[in-house]
Amino acid sequence: MRILILGGTAEARQLAAALADRLAFEVTLSLAGRTAHPLPQPVPVRIGGFGGAAGLAGYLCDERIDVLIDATHPYAAAISANACEAAEVAGVKLLAMRRPPWAKVEGDDWIEVASVEEAVMALGETPRRVFVTLGRNELQPFAAAPQHHYLIRSVDPVDPPLAVPHAAYITARGPFTEAGDRAVLERHHIERLVAKNSGGDATYGKIAASRALGLPVVMLKRPVLPDTASAATVDEVLIWLDHALTFSTARGV
Repeated sequence: MRILILGGTAEARQLAAALADRLAFEVTLSLAGRTAHPLPQPVPVRIGGFGGAAGLAGYLCDERIDVLIDATHPYAAAISANACEAAEVAGVKLLAMRRPPWAKVEGDDWIEVASVEEAVMALGETPRRVFVTLGRNELQPFAAAPQHHYLIRSVDPVDPPLAVPHAAYITARGPFTEAGDRAVLERHHIERLVAKNSGGDATYGKIAASRALGLPVVMLKRPVLPDTASAATVDEVLIWLDHALTFSTARGV
């Protein structure tokens, strides 16, 4: 069974590792190429876009892919929409690997917004020290609020830097711990956190640390994703794939 994983997440890498030695599956992991130095992967990797849904559908047909697994970031709504359309056009089984979002607990102070622009507005006019943990390609709207002091953490360097008078940068790749993120918040006297509701454990430290320090979190809501078959964990995906393989074998495919 030929499988294409749309990746870029820790779960995608974990799934690829779980499938790498299974002779019943031939796996390719697709990365968008937005990270300058991606981690080594346990299966063959394809880097770069497909050219929208039509291009992805063509690839699925040309490579005789049997199963497409969308294991992209929860905020990669355009890619997920393309995956859904391409799978339907190509007649390929589709499974979305969707990490559950974080849920508010007692002590959380979340200001939920629908876009980065709304996040900037939620910071207000009063100058504040803000820890921003978004992708480096999503930072431009913060230039509209130059009164704040920004601390920006990203996997790759922000180049060019944000056009504001006060910005500092941390280049780091998760996972991050609560203790480590609390130290960052305290050292830089942070007053607000801007984050996505990414879910999972790798970046939850900043949420827990903000709760412990009583800091408000400007939280970007998740986008609406296509309604398709989904799984939350690697184990659930493996069970789904085994069922799909059994069914295909029984049909003599």
